[in-house]
Amino acid sequence: MTSIIIDRRYCGPPNSGNGGYVCGRLARHIPGGAEVTLRAPPPLDRPLDVVAMDDGLWELRDNAAVVATGRSARVELARLEKATADEACAAERLTPFKPHEHLLPTCFVCGPARAQGDGLRIFAGPLVRQPRNAPAVLAATWIPDPSLAAEDGFVAPEFLWSALDCPTGYASSHDPESGSFERTPILLGRMSARIEARPRPGERCVVTAWAAGRDGRKRFAEAAAYGEAGTLLAVARATWIAVDRQVQLGRA
Repeated sequence: MTSIIIDRRYCGPPNSGNGGYVCGRLARHIPGGAEVTLRAPPPLDRPLDVVAMDDGLWELRDNAAVVATGRSARVELARLEKATADEACAAERLTPFKPHEHLLPTCFVCGPARAQGDGLRIFAGPLVRQPRNAPAVLAATWIPDPSLAAEDGFVAPEFLWSALDCPTGYASSHDPESGSFERTPILLGRMSARIEARPRPGERCVVTAWAAGRDGRKRFAEAAAYGEAGTLLAVARATWIAVDRQVQLGRA
């Protein structure tokens, strides 16, 4: 049994871990594609046990409480959306949540209050050109900071999971009927991802995301990340849950 610590730098809500980052940390123990389900807000700055179960399931535990479960999964998307770096830059200017409106301004991935090099500062917005009769496609650029490198010099896998996380949340908040974005508080419930390649720090990457349906409080979205040369880096599928604002903040 091993332990991991979710450093406060990697928060989503102020007092719990960013969902994509936490999923990626647990997925490090699972070869190939993985599906991770978050069961409770991941606590920060204390050891969490990673436990391998007999049935191929992995658990992330906070003492006796199960924070997340993970398993091997085949992650194949029915469609992939691409965007150029210039298109993604233009989309960022249309990001739906302005700094003073952001519900989680200190989020490691999409928080506007995070300094350059500290947070990922991925601000996905809708592409100017959109396919007809299809959900809106969002895009953003991402240049990984040197602090995100693993021992092999490439960006650590959990940061690819992170980069694919919040853009799917933005995409799942898009209202296809009005073309606007809802401000309903949401939290990541489940994420599946498959990593094809990892970029080097400083490489200009592009992330795309699009909605994939709803079922009650559940919202589904998918995403892809591409390297500077347009090479596919990773794909992801996410399930988000609409929650009360106090639940989103970890106060209920």
